[in-house]
Amino acid sequence: MSTMAVQWSDAVDDAIRGDLVAAAAYITRAGGAVVTSVAPCGLDRRPEGILGFTTSLGFGRKLEHIIREPRVALAFHTRHHGFCDRPLFVLAQGTASVDLKPSRQRLDAFVPQAERYLGKTKHGPLWDRVLREYYWERVFVDISVERLVTWPDLEARGQPEVTGAVPFESPAPQAIPPTGTEPRLEVGKATGQVMKLPHQVIAFRGADGFPIVVPVRVTGHDGAGLSLEAAGGLLPGGGRRAGLLAHEFGPRLNGISSRVLTGWLSVTDDGAATYAPFTSKGLAAPPLKDLALLANGVFAKVGYRQAVRRGLPAHLERLAMERPVEPEAPAPAER
Repeated sequence: MSTMAVQWSDAVDDAIRGDLVAAAAYITRAGGAVVTSVAPCGLDRRPEGILGFTTSLGFGRKLEHIIREPRVALAFHTRHHGFCDRPLFVLAQGTASVDLKPSRQRLDAFVPQAERYLGKTKHGPLWDRVLREYYWERVFVDISVERLVTWPDLEARGQPEVTGAVPFESPAPQAIPPTGTEPRLEVGKATGQVMKLPHQVIAFRGADGFPIVVPVRVTGHDGAGLSLEAAGGLLPGGGRRAGLLAHEFGPRLNGISSRVLTGWLSVTDDGAATYAPFTSKGLAAPPLKDLALLANGVFAKVGYRQAVRRGLPAHLERLAMERPVEPEAPAPAER
């Protein structure tokens, strides 16, 4: 780990603060990566080299993975409905810490930041009751940036600029899973679900254990899986576990549609890339702010109560206390 905070330029900071949505990736126990969308809402402590996002205890599985293996990544990959038009693709890799019990002061300070990106908070007898868990039972994921990789355009073409930990190496292929690498879903259906969503990225474990997130484009499919296109040199050769995210969203997240997949990425010597999907989860929210907010409030309330009944908060606290100060070394590359 680096001992000095990684710093970044004004242009990169504009892109980071200007994105309404980012792609967050974490590592699974099997050595794969899951990538999902988050709304950072400007959580950017640049002088300290820290980025972050908030999430809910209702997403306990994600938090458990992050606490167990704190090497994570945030990709700022679309300026859509944001506050900046700089066409940079920014990948931030770092070590996460999870604030499971943020103070009321921290939650209060976050409100004006969130309102800038997502709109005014709702208040009143009904809204206060429905949205209590959505607004106040949240956790913060703070990421101490170890490496920042910036490409000059959103397709990540050309030579990237790397700040912080170096080098930025391509990972070796992984061993084939015991259950094989064939698609476990209906490929044509999965392709249609992904292709209709404009923002697509893929994530996999890098050579040093940090997730790598890069933009891709699904162009079709065959019996082996989804056909991918990416800028030259972005996808490492061979096979590996990988996560795929496709999503779209409206202004202030009015209307959300996303698809999160896990699967197996294969890249041949000539650069042809195929993604065999194993699992798929979708999310859709209507472009009606009040209705979507109501749905989010109910979902957060149910998820939080289920988490408490399962003893999740105490479980996550124990994991955080047991975790080594330094992340575990990445597993040896498998071929």
